[in-house]
Amino acid sequence: MGVMFGFLKEDDGRVVVANRIFEIWFYNLFIAEEALNNRTYDAGLQVQSRFIHGEQLDMDLILRKFMEHFTEIYHNSTDQFVEENGRRLFLLYLKPIINGTGNYYVEARTRSMGRTDVIVDYLGKQYIIEMKIWHGNEYNERGEEQLKGYLKDYQVDKGYMISFNFNKNKVPGMQELHFEDKTIVEVVV
Repeated sequence: MGVMFGFLKEDDGRVVVANRIFEIWFYNLFIAEEALNNRTYDAGLQVQSRFIHGEQLDMDLILRKFMEHFTEIYHNSTDQFVEENGRRLFLLYLKPIINGTGNYYVEARTRSMGRTDVIVDYLGKQYIIEMKIWHGNEYNERGEEQLKGYLKDYQVDKGYMISFNFNKNKVPGMQELHFEDKTIVEVVV
């Protein structure tokens, strides 16, 4: 039925969402359904006004508070956690903060044909966010290089990276990294 009504299409033997508008609509639908009685959504809703200064989002603070919330609730998660789950949880947290004023795009294609994880568009300013499952320093550094490329493609000086780390000895935290003319705020949860 989804194909018949144009919401879905076949691509190399797989069913995919037909276009970006429908994809975001489905994301919003699923997040709205999941938001009911959800601790992550409620956490973002309770503190949403703290994250907006004038016409700018304080994305650094959003990531810090998401890190604290995630660590408190999901600190016992396992490696079975996939990147899509992290994206969903972050969008659940973010949705009440930007709702009505901002928007987000998932896996938007860049000029160099890369795919960003999340771009938040809030009153004309873009926030590029890369999400990774922690698989060691080398993998993490590749993620940082990938994000720097996205920042260059979008002509943005500052980007954000969320690393989901399920090692027993992990230390959740936030750091700001500087690379020539680019800055990356990295959060480990």
